[in-house]
Amino acid sequence: MAKGNSWKTRNRRSRYKEPRQILKRELKVEPQYKLEDLYISPFREKKRWNEDGYWKYVPIERRTAPTGIRIMDEYLNYLAAGQSDMQAFVDRFGLKTEELAGMVFILTGMKGYRFRQLFQVRLADDLLRYTDMKREEVARRSGLGSVSNFYVTLRREFNMSIPERREFLRKPGDLGRYR
Repeated sequence: MAKGNSWKTRNRRSRYKEPRQILKRELKVEPQYKLEDLYISPFREKKRWNEDGYWKYVPIERRTAPTGIRIMDEYLNYLAAGQSDMQAFVDRFGLKTEELAGMVFILTGMKGYRFRQLFQVRLADDLLRYTDMKREEVARRSGLGSVSNFYVTLRREFNMSIPERREFLRKPGDLGRYR
């Protein structure tokens, strides 16, 4: 057999691997919970008007254990407190992040990171709508971290900046409705 490049072409395998296939998982049943069912509001009191036209704040009943599953309820309270360090949370229970993500997927039908992100965005929306907190405080309190993370998240989710989102959400009478 003649030497040359024939051995290269005969035994050639692609140097490049096939692109990684991402498995799209979907529950084959209706998820047990929706985000609205599991969301814990950051507010403790609501403004209530009486017949005389005066108002006062009254306590809001907060559901801090909406699922009855201890670890999931702890996770929801962790997110509602603006915490976002998942490794610290799972270490507290001796879990792996994949196990927590699996539990979230089973209960909500959403991937763990997506559920966390939507929870944080919902929390940020409430803070933007009902308070005059600065951007930095809303980003920190919602668990999104920095203003740049907050900005990127709002751009990706709604194609809005932070002030545009606040203006879009806020209706007359919203400011100070909750505390």
